[in-house]
Amino acid sequence: MKNSHRLCEDLDAEINVPTHFRCPISLDLMKDPVTLCTGITYDRENIERWIEAGNETCPFTKQVLETFDLIPNHILRRMIQDWCVQNRSLGVERIPTPRIPVSQCEVSEVCSRIVGATRRGDGKKCGELVRKIKNWGKESERNKRCIMENGTACILSASFESFARDSFEKHINLLVEILSVLSWMSPLGKEGRSKLGTESSLRCIIWLLRNGDLSGRQSAVLVLKEILHSDERRIITNTLRAIEGVVEALFFLIKEPISPTATKASLMAIYCMISSTTKNDMITSRFLEMGLVGVIVEAIVEADKSVCEKALVRKVLRVSEWATELSVSILWKLCDEESVRIEAIQVGTFKKLLVILQVGCGESTKEKVKELLKLLNVYNNRVDCCVDSSMGF
Repeated sequence: MKNSHRLCEDLDAEINVPTHFRCPISLDLMKDPVTLCTGITYDRENIERWIEAGNETCPFTKQVLETFDLIPNHILRRMIQDWCVQNRSLGVERIPTPRIPVSQCEVSEVCSRIVGATRRGDGKKCGELVRKIKNWGKESERNKRCIMENGTACILSASFESFARDSFEKHINLLVEILSVLSWMSPLGKEGRSKLGTESSLRCIIWLLRNGDLSGRQSAVLVLKEILHSDERRIITNTLRAIEGVVEALFFLIKEPISPTATKASLMAIYCMISSTTKNDMITSRFLEMGLVGVIVEAIVEADKSVCEKALVRKVLRVSEWATELSVSILWKLCDEESVRIEAIQVGTFKKLLVILQVGCGESTKEKVKELLKLLNVYNNRVDCCVDSSMGF
């Protein structure tokens, strides 16, 4: 929309864009003109946003809409395309012919076929259908919404669980495709999460976290975060106890990040797991043994001792304020034990937390930081590597 708006501003400087080529809502040149039952034509993206916001009237005429059907205005769209071609010497680019948005009927039909292919154990046919859904989602956000609103997440989750239970090594390409679609579906729904939370599904997800390519690992951690970030997190965490490598996989996604999205998802997954266990639980203990405290401290603020870098500390936040909040929350959960507090002091946690307070953070994060500082301050005179006097706080 911003590019379209700039295009219209540039065009106004050279030529007059015909009024009926502009969307009455945005005043931008229309790319996909559609007509309401009131006879007024709008750009599809703008009028869909208007209707989805709960409006039941025509923006231009203010008439109550008897139907929300949007009829493509092919004649006007071809006129706009012809006008763009005639004015290409002025830098006007021809708008592409829009793809017809996917319908609920089409989504339902493909989902039914996925159910049938899954029941037959036909991985090849299921893969073709999943890729069709994936391609629909790539075309537009509207398509993604239509796909999610028609129960696709539950269908794909059930298919994933079925093929993972059969033999995830045999069906690994299909399972990767399903996860790549599920990774942008939220919420997955209770039934979908229950299918993905089975031991067979989780074993496959963890295997991909450890052995998949970058895209596969990111999809896997996004889905794992989604199923853990729910009321069933305690049950899911109990199931994960029996699966080798889950702690290591999440730990290395933070230690050796592949993308900000994957890092944030890993932090959320770790937080959910630690929140679902007692302080002496094997999962928490394993995270501590691997050095999670030190890695989390480095993930909070990447800064060294120079004054210049302290002044620019916001520029060296590794991921985002949300990731910082999660990191602090994880530390807050872990620091129940004295041994953890001592280790936290040794790896420079006190200094990093002071930096967080200095550059600012959300209120809930600030309260956790203050509590942590009180806990850690007791050990400042007993442990080496505490705050050095040059910090200037």
